[in-house]
Amino acid sequence: MDGIIQMLPEPLRRFSTHMDFPGQKAAERTFQVIIVLSGIIGFLIGFSTQQLSHAIYTVLAGAALSALIVLPPWPFLFRKNPIVILVNTVHIQAMLRWGTAGIRCAVRVPLLRATSLAVRPALRTSRVSPLSAFRVTQTRSSGDGENPASPEDDAASLETAIVEGSDISGMSTINIPDVFPIVPLLAINRYPLFPGFIKKVDIVKDDALKQVIRNRIALKQPYVGVFVKQDDEIRILEAVDEGAAEEPHKTLNGRRAGLRKKGAAAQKPPSPPPERSSILLVRTENVIAEPAERNNETKAKMQAVVQTIRDVVQYSALFGQQINLLLHPSQNVIENPVYLCDLVATLVQSADTKELQEMMEEINVSRRLDKALVLIQKEKTVAKLKYDINKDVEKKVQDQHRKYLLNEQLKVIKKELGLEKDDKSAIIEKMEERLKDLKVPEYAMKVIKEEQQKLQFLDPHSSEFSVTRNYLDWLTNVPWGVTSEENYDLQKARIALDQGHYGMKDVKDRILEFIAVNMLKKHVGGKILCLHGPPGTGKTSIARSIAEALNRQYFRFSVGGMTDVAEIKGHRRTYVGAMPGKMIQCLKKVRTENPLVLIDEVDKIGSAGYHGDPASALLELLDPEQNANFNDHFLDVPVDLSRVLFLCTANVVDQIPGPLKDRMELIDVSGYLAEEKIEIAQRYLIPQARKETSLTEEQLMIDNEAVENIIKHYCRESGVRNLQKHIDRVFRKAALQIADRPSDGPPQDTIVVNNENLEKYVGRPKFTSDRMYDKTPPGVIMGLAWTAMGGSALYIEAVLKKPVDLGSDKDGSLETTGNLGDVMKESVRAAFTVAKGMLAKDEPDNKFFEKAHIHIHVPEARLDLTYTYGATPKDGPSAGVTLVSSLLSLALNKPVTQDMAMTGEISLTGKVLPVGGIKEKVIAARRVGAKRVFLPAENRRDYDDLPDFMKQDLDVRFVSEYSELYQDLFE
Repeated sequence: MDGIIQMLPEPLRRFSTHMDFPGQKAAERTFQVIIVLSGIIGFLIGFSTQQLSHAIYTVLAGAALSALIVLPPWPFLFRKNPIVILVNTVHIQAMLRWGTAGIRCAVRVPLLRATSLAVRPALRTSRVSPLSAFRVTQTRSSGDGENPASPEDDAASLETAIVEGSDISGMSTINIPDVFPIVPLLAINRYPLFPGFIKKVDIVKDDALKQVIRNRIALKQPYVGVFVKQDDEIRILEAVDEGAAEEPHKTLNGRRAGLRKKGAAAQKPPSPPPERSSILLVRTENVIAEPAERNNETKAKMQAVVQTIRDVVQYSALFGQQINLLLHPSQNVIENPVYLCDLVATLVQSADTKELQEMMEEINVSRRLDKALVLIQKEKTVAKLKYDINKDVEKKVQDQHRKYLLNEQLKVIKKELGLEKDDKSAIIEKMEERLKDLKVPEYAMKVIKEEQQKLQFLDPHSSEFSVTRNYLDWLTNVPWGVTSEENYDLQKARIALDQGHYGMKDVKDRILEFIAVNMLKKHVGGKILCLHGPPGTGKTSIARSIAEALNRQYFRFSVGGMTDVAEIKGHRRTYVGAMPGKMIQCLKKVRTENPLVLIDEVDKIGSAGYHGDPASALLELLDPEQNANFNDHFLDVPVDLSRVLFLCTANVVDQIPGPLKDRMELIDVSGYLAEEKIEIAQRYLIPQARKETSLTEEQLMIDNEAVENIIKHYCRESGVRNLQKHIDRVFRKAALQIADRPSDGPPQDTIVVNNENLEKYVGRPKFTSDRMYDKTPPGVIMGLAWTAMGGSALYIEAVLKKPVDLGSDKDGSLETTGNLGDVMKESVRAAFTVAKGMLAKDEPDNKFFEKAHIHIHVPEARLDLTYTYGATPKDGPSAGVTLVSSLLSLALNKPVTQDMAMTGEISLTGKVLPVGGIKEKVIAARRVGAKRVFLPAENRRDYDDLPDFMKQDLDVRFVSEYSELYQDLFE
């Protein structure tokens, strides 16, 4: 208005601003009072609606606007000048317009509150994208909370405009109809949207739907229909078709609405949308709940629902203040059962989508309250369970935190009183205490001191502190310079060795020699010995007896199947979880530098692979020239292992790597004869079985004949492990028989196991005869073989495939079977040549080998071993003389001398070459009852080393040429 005054001529402007009128001051004060009163009224209205900030903003804006417009024209109110009257008229009109607007703003605070409640959450949810969330709010409703249906509008043109994106500029304001005839359909997967509540829906991929909603917003019609799909995999069109005909779906502008399906004869179908649109537009109609009787039952259900909601809010702090505010009596929520059920459906988080949809579709208020009460009760149970779990977890965390604080305080108090030192000092003092009695080398002590200084500057909670502490623990636990007192008493050592094992003379003599050398040298030394022989012969068990005889600590580890070098030489310290190798672990455990270390199954060590070659790693460990400065990867400090007695075991010496075998002293531990097995059973196996089963001699007795029968017909292997199993089986059967006796019955006689009842305890015999042939026919010879399980009798069979036709023009043939190895196949060809030469020498006119079709077979040796090896390739040259004898016997059609066995390699010139395994082969010959044995002359020294009882009842003949054997071949 000042601008209008400035536009007047100078005289009029001066006239208008300097003239007064009677009552001017009073009029100004009166209008100021009126403005203040209007502001106070607006403030009170805003305060009653609990939206104080909106009321203040509205009153201040209205009052300021009214003051600026109303006050300026009053100096001209009573002027009679025509120009002044014109100016006053303009001012009065502006006053009426803007003053009325300001007062209206101050009075309509409830409307602003309702709008703000809807707008404020929407502002928060729509920050990601203007189209990421669509919500509709109810601004007009009937008394029962539901809107009545209204007549439909013909929206064909509007529908086309929405889909095509046309602009309808005539729609300047948003008109909210009572019913929405046509709305675009929006499908969601879970949790229905109930009237009066807000749900965030992200539209990401459907660009067509985004465009339709933008067009709706431009047309001032921001409404969509929302429904839940019956199945996540189903298409929208299929879901709508299945859920048509008055089925309620979600909310439309804060109301329940159903899809309306019109028949062709009842109403005119709406105009279809253009074909290029994939948006589904549907006609809807409002769903009105059935009138609810306000009886006591309904009130009780509503009160129960409200009380349960309050209980849920107590267990869950989420939206607690807002829910309590909605349940306040002034909000009228608890008076509206429909809205109360909707509130329950919005609050529950454990309900299924199907349950919520069923409650939305229920129009009977009483049944709807029942469903709501069930859902809220379930939610209460889940909320209480969550609350209890959180409380328990919180209590545990608090207790742990409390204990930690108390422990830290206790440490500080003890430290201040001098009762305890900090962790670092205590750790270092403990290590110094270990080193006090050790003779740590200078190079090792230097490393220890450096690591201790490093530990002082590290944080106890850092990973480097743990690594350094672990390293120092291993360094200080090595028994530097500590040795156990060696036993130099030979008689005491003999008693200790004989106490646990029978026989094994070679092993015991070698240990006594080792003790004698150390006694003369006055020095505790080490050695590398390797015991090799069949399984079950006591190689592993005698190692403990040797340790007792030497008064040394015992440590055992097996390298069978080992493929990682780190098992022997340790891991690098940089690796997580690194630790030293087996030898450093051994020294830490035994606490001495001179233990007896048994390396078991050295012939079965793994081959070289990704983690290195463990056999090569053993070279440094078992080399006397290198193990005095053995370097473990973890310690990285040389350790003296020269005083360690290494004892290795193996079944097959040939499978030990050559460089490794060269560093060992090999001691043969051969199998046992039947006489030795009987002694072992009577001295060791039966007493051990009595101790394990607690059966005395008065309760069970085993005859010597029964033991011999077990050895002869059940346990023919070289070792005694299988014999031990059978004896244990006899004692278990007897224990069961004694335990089954009635406790109040008469005392029973002693159980005696003999040949008559032996099958009752150990079953049927595995071997029914001593040999395959009681009388060998022509072409069959008994040979002697050596296997990893011990010695064995191996028969060679030679037969004709068809009669010999000396007049035929065709040459003969030779066929071999029995899974023979390459060396043995070559030995067959060499034997054929020798046999052909021998026959031509004695009978020049005999053309047998030129025309005969011969088949040589080596059957399985299942008579002498529990472990049959018939399916295993039979190889080696030691069956040469046996093959020659078999061919000559077939050619001359003469059986060889019975009870005869032989072994030896044959050359093409007929020489008999030496073979190995003489002891095992002699044992096998005695086991099958052979009386005459032919051995190579160069193996005489091996036979002479055998004990005398092995030579008894044997006629052993040594031959250097096959002609010597040929003279005694036939009877």
